[in-house]
Amino acid sequence: MLNERKNWNPRLPEFLVEAETLLARSEECLVHLQLIRNDADAVRCLLDTLQVLANRADVLALGTVSRFANGIHAVLSQAHRQVDLHAQALDSLQACLTLMAWQLELVDLHTGELGLDTEEQAALLERLTLDLNGVPLQFSVPATGFAPPLQAKRA
Repeated sequence: MLNERKNWNPRLPEFLVEAETLLARSEECLVHLQLIRNDADAVRCLLDTLQVLANRADVLALGTVSRFANGIHAVLSQAHRQVDLHAQALDSLQACLTLMAWQLELVDLHTGELGLDTEEQAALLERLTLDLNGVPLQFSVPATGFAPPLQAKRA
């Protein structure tokens, strides 16, 4: 589906610059969490940054980016108060942020489309969920399609 909003195309490069800045901030939060696990300020910064990224992507109708950022936010926000953000969970979070950065580079500047399926996003979100709790979290993310399976087993 093509994005048909007027003046959409001129705003995409500006969004991509902002998204790069937001992802850099997310990476800084992640590095801080690797040094001081479960630091509430770093987690809050990461959650806030993901929410801003999702909202900005949503304004431009970049659904794949918005849903992925919202999915990471949902998993992390439901888990961070209950679990230890150990190295494996932080590695999964890093993989999610790396995929998002890579996908942003592939957004078509003329259509706003990301010509990829979302299977890798879903797999990384499931892995993050399992790494955070050892079992899938029970949650739903409205209109995202990124709810991990409730009966999945830890690998």
